[in-house]
Amino acid sequence: MRTLDGRYRLDQRIGIGGMSEVWRAHDAVLDRMVAVKLVSPGQPDGPASVERIRAEARSAARLVHPNVASVHDFGTGGTVPGRELPYIVMELAEGQTLAAHLRAGPLDWRIAVRVCAEVSAALAAAHAHGIVHRDIKPANVMLTPSGVKVLDFGIAAPAGAADTAPEGIVVGTPAYLAPEQLRRAPATPAADMYALGVLLYCCLAGRLPYAAENVTQLLGPQGRQSLRPLPELPGLPAEVADLCRRCLADDPARRPSSLVAALLLAEAVDARVYVPMHEPLMPRQRPAVVTPWTDRAAAEVTEAAAGVRGGRPGG
Repeated sequence: MRTLDGRYRLDQRIGIGGMSEVWRAHDAVLDRMVAVKLVSPGQPDGPASVERIRAEARSAARLVHPNVASVHDFGTGGTVPGRELPYIVMELAEGQTLAAHLRAGPLDWRIAVRVCAEVSAALAAAHAHGIVHRDIKPANVMLTPSGVKVLDFGIAAPAGAADTAPEGIVVGTPAYLAPEQLRRAPATPAADMYALGVLLYCCLAGRLPYAAENVTQLLGPQGRQSLRPLPELPGLPAEVADLCRRCLADDPARRPSSLVAALLLAEAVDARVYVPMHEPLMPRQRPAVVTPWTDRAAAEVTEAAAGVRGGRPGG
């Protein structure tokens, strides 16, 4: 077994991606289980790699929210001779990813709406701190006994940051990228809301909202010209289907804010979510048709002096 900095014992690899590995680990100092995200040995090393991972850790550590996996520590460990590999120590979110659940088909619409309400609440917290996640997808949403955890701020960026990826490189998961991201526009919260629309659609329908069969078709000129309508779901509130459509609007200005989406989805299933108290509801981001219950929910948030509205999927 490997131990990082004499403190974190790596017990079991629980995830692997193109650039990193995630390990279940034991923190010997605080005697608790944690998750350690370690840069894969095959990745380029050097100061740039260390600073990129450090920036990821700092972005996520600024978010203290029940639907965001907490960051505990950052460091470098010589797990490969002659190299210092950066790592992030995070809260160990026990459960299954949304991607694993969706392999069995769509979710019951009530569960789907509750899950996406909590994802929206996590995004509202990130957006209130000026952070755009940029990779919202089922694999980055963990369903735990205590609720949803949004994972992996590895490609998060400050709102308004330019796309600095090399030409021909797509940052993010193609099926969840907003049209403006394909044009390499600066990162904005509206891009996360497009991804949320795709996520909600997948949870309700069990498939993507596009007819494209592969990434090449998806990124082609015809890939997203016509969205497939949601299937008929008995009992699904019309405002939820409308929110999904608005999230998938080509024009970023037509998409709702994460705060509005969190409130609308939570109200649709009588759930409660944690939302930032200080983010105003911008007039241009409000739904085209605002129902009385949305006004009431917005008033509750605006009038709250501090604290949260608590709740969990299935609770």
